[in-house]
Amino acid sequence: MNILDKYLIKRFLTTYVFAVLVIVLVIMVIDFVEKNDNFLQHKAPLRTVLLQYYANLAPYWANYISPLMIFISTVFFTAQMASHTEIVAILSSGISFPRLMFPYFLGASVVAVFSFIMVGWILPRANTERLAFENLYVNDKFFFSTRDFHIAVAPNTYAYMSSYNNQVKTGYDFTLEKIVDNKLIEKLSAKRIEWNDSTKKWRIHEYKIRTFGVMKDKMVYGTSPKDTTVNLSPKDFENAHQIQESYTIPQLREQIALIQSRGAEGIESFQIELYQRFATPFAVIILSLMGLIVSARKARGGVGFQIAVGFVLAFFYILFYIMSKGIAESGNMPPILAVWLPNIVFACIGTFMYFTVPR
Repeated sequence: MNILDKYLIKRFLTTYVFAVLVIVLVIMVIDFVEKNDNFLQHKAPLRTVLLQYYANLAPYWANYISPLMIFISTVFFTAQMASHTEIVAILSSGISFPRLMFPYFLGASVVAVFSFIMVGWILPRANTERLAFENLYVNDKFFFSTRDFHIAVAPNTYAYMSSYNNQVKTGYDFTLEKIVDNKLIEKLSAKRIEWNDSTKKWRIHEYKIRTFGVMKDKMVYGTSPKDTTVNLSPKDFENAHQIQESYTIPQLREQIALIQSRGAEGIESFQIELYQRFATPFAVIILSLMGLIVSARKARGGVGFQIAVGFVLAFFYILFYIMSKGIAESGNMPPILAVWLPNIVFACIGTFMYFTVPR
């Protein structure tokens, strides 16, 4: 690494950090103005607001906007260098354009690795505290209000409750049915089912178990409470808004496996979150190199024109990502394709633009 590499990496990282800090500060101010009434209404302590909410919200937004900020900041400082003919001087000294890309790639890789560690293991814990704060001081108290609740708890096994009270962790009119080849094999019915915190199992009350045989059915009645294992937990009835953001990468894999074992729906949001955590670091590298390609040419329109082009491309990246994510959540596109498609498309655009850059 020579002096030029250190100079470019320093410019790269300082511009990126400054851009992120400014945008995050603006977001914090807007968020505070929007939610200040909720803080006052729920009497949230100032210390809790600052340490539990905003101290965890700031890194969340910093990581979320990293790919776009690294693209815009790259365009900004590289366009300035191009307008001062620094890029021309560098290339005229015998340094090739691919060699010029090396410090950009190195700086982007540092941000990408840091982002991956943050989003994979550190931010989920911060998001857990942030979401807990929002549920307590911002959002209305959550009540599970779904009636006639059905869910697959395992292949060929289905649970039903007429209602569930998430405040006391109790379900009513519970049934558990095992169906094989469209035939009902066994059915458990209970007046009430409640979660036992000490045993971490469900306790059924006033139950009966009917086993359907070829010649004769078998019926078992129980009047005393009995602990039983069901592939459900009270977490399945809690507020699930953005819950996937509070899982680490291993926990996301476990949750996806759990949903698959139940044969249940709603797996797309967890898959998108998992794949996005691997795609984001690559987006940082792709967009940083693309920012160099966009702004390396000295334009007649000046720095402002190149920055405007950068904002337009950033807008299309956001639009592309939102559209593909929405299609994936509706089940019309594989989640892994939806997450990686913006990276693939913009990598192709960047490759095409690379051959138009003057050497």
